[in-house]
Amino acid sequence: MPTLNTAETGRFSKIAGIGAYRAENLVTNDDIAGPINSSDEWIRQRTGIVTRRRASKDVGVLEMCEEAALEAIASAGLKPEDIGGIIISTVTFPYFTPSAAAALTDRIGTGPVPAWDISAACAGYCYGIAQADALVRSGTMDNILVIGAEKLSDVIDPTDRSISFILGDGAGAVVITSADEPGISKTVWGSKGENWSTIRMTDSLMDVRDDRELPFPTLRQDGPTVFRWAVWDGAEVAKKALEESGVEASDLAAFIPHQANMRIIDELAKQLGLPESVVIARDIADNGNTSAASIPLATERLLREQPELSGGLALQMGFGAGLVYGAQVVRLP
Repeated sequence: MPTLNTAETGRFSKIAGIGAYRAENLVTNDDIAGPINSSDEWIRQRTGIVTRRRASKDVGVLEMCEEAALEAIASAGLKPEDIGGIIISTVTFPYFTPSAAAALTDRIGTGPVPAWDISAACAGYCYGIAQADALVRSGTMDNILVIGAEKLSDVIDPTDRSISFILGDGAGAVVITSADEPGISKTVWGSKGENWSTIRMTDSLMDVRDDRELPFPTLRQDGPTVFRWAVWDGAEVAKKALEESGVEASDLAAFIPHQANMRIIDELAKQLGLPESVVIARDIADNGNTSAASIPLATERLLREQPELSGGLALQMGFGAGLVYGAQVVRLP
C-alpha cells in the first residue's frame, strides 16, 4: 500500500470519522428554470445538475453543522467531550461575529475548546483539513472537528443566470486525529487575488447600509473565466498535490474535487489521466454545488455507497471565490 509523504514532525494525522447533513427539500431543474428563462436540458448540459437540495427556512448553518458533527464524532468512535477543537468553513453564517464554531461547542457539548470559522469559499474544507493536520502533527491538539457548511439558498437571486441555479445547501464534517502513519499529505494551496471579483457578492453590506434602496446582496460569478481557471490552473494544482504526496494517479482509490460543475470535474479527470480504477465523485448531479460542504458530502456518499473505498487514497481538491484553491491526498476513513 502506498505511503503518503508528509512533513517530518514525529506525529501523523488521519481522518477518523465522517458525517453529513443533506437538506430536506429536493429542488428540480424545472422548479427553478422559469425565473432564469431556462430549461431542464440547458441546466443539465451546462452543469450536469439534475437536482439540488435546499434547507427549509428554520434550518440554518448551525443546525446543519450540529447534525453532521455528531455523526462524524460517532463515526470516529468518540464523544463530544473528546473533541479538542472545531474549525468551520462557511461563507453563509449570518453573523460577522461570534463564530459559528464557537456556538457549536455549546450545541454539541464539547466544553470550552478552541473554535473558529474560516472564509475560503469552495476551498474552505481543504483549508480546514490543512490547519487541522498541522495542529495535530505539531502536538497542539488532538481530535479536531472540521466542518464545511453552507446555506447558499439564503444568498441567491432566483432570476440570476450566472450561479443561482447551481447552488444547494448542506454540511459535511470529519474528525482529524493523531495516527501511527501518514493519513494526510502536505497541502498545496493558495489564491489568485487578481481574479478576486470573478465570484462575488453584488454589493457589500456597507453599501446596503448606506443605500437602503439596494436589494440584499446575492452571489454572482463570471462563469467562463471561472471555468477556464478551474480547468487549467486547477489541473496543475491537482498534479502538484499528487507530486507532494509521493503517490501516482494509479495509486488513488478516488478523486473527490469540489462539486462545482460536472464539465469541470470530467475535464480535470481527463487532464490528470486517471485510470478507470479511480472512482470519481459526482455528487453534484443530485445535490448541486454546496461550496465548502461539497467535498465532505461527496466523500460521505462515496463511502456509504462504496464502502470498499475505505482505507484507500483520495485526492481532494477545492477551488472557488477569491480565487482560492487547496488540495491534498488523504486516506479515506
